[in-house]
Amino acid sequence: MKSLVIFDLDGTLLNTIHDLAQASNHALRRCGFPTHDVNTYPTFVGNGVGRLLERVLPPDARQPETVARLRSVFEEYYDRHLYDHTVPYPGIPELLESLAARNVKLAVASNKYQSVTSRLVAHFFPRMPFMAVHGMRPHIPAKPDPSIVFNVLTDYPTPKADVLYVGDSGVDMETARRACVESIGVTWGFRPVAELRRFLAEHIVNSPDEILPLVLTR
Repeated sequence: MKSLVIFDLDGTLLNTIHDLAQASNHALRRCGFPTHDVNTYPTFVGNGVGRLLERVLPPDARQPETVARLRSVFEEYYDRHLYDHTVPYPGIPELLESLAARNVKLAVASNKYQSVTSRLVAHFFPRMPFMAVHGMRPHIPAKPDPSIVFNVLTDYPTPKADVLYVGDSGVDMETARRACVESIGVTWGFRPVAELRRFLAEHIVNSPDEILPLVLTR
């Protein structure tokens, strides 16, 4: 069986899209820009807050200083509204409990900035023994750069053949490929299954209970 499962956070463990949309639209309004319908936000997320805010701005307003101003307002709001609408996906708590009961090690590797990554995991999964929770930090490239996976493996040295990486996007599948670990793409997140296939997901699952058999077999 696999000994370590690394999970993406947004769109994989937690449905965060409404709170991300609310914070982004708040920042856009405060800075005098048009907002977006919540249903459009899955196309904006996946590469970190900086890229999210760049994408939601009008094309002629994407200067670095404007993105930085928007980000300041976004983070001030989002840090106070992390839990307004965010919830674990159905079946995720049960999956994590099943993995932990079998002594499978758990980790998170997210493009969300570190402080809120840690807070969300602690809030929604307080009893889960995650051995590493990594978000975006200074000097660590965003996924699909594989550095975040290598950092997890530094925290908990594990042969790559014993690792599964679970995510909902092409960014995640590319991260796993570059890190040379096996990938699982989930269809309940923010990206379409066609994207998972295009980025060569090694497995595609439609519910969390389909992940456990993949962990238990080699």
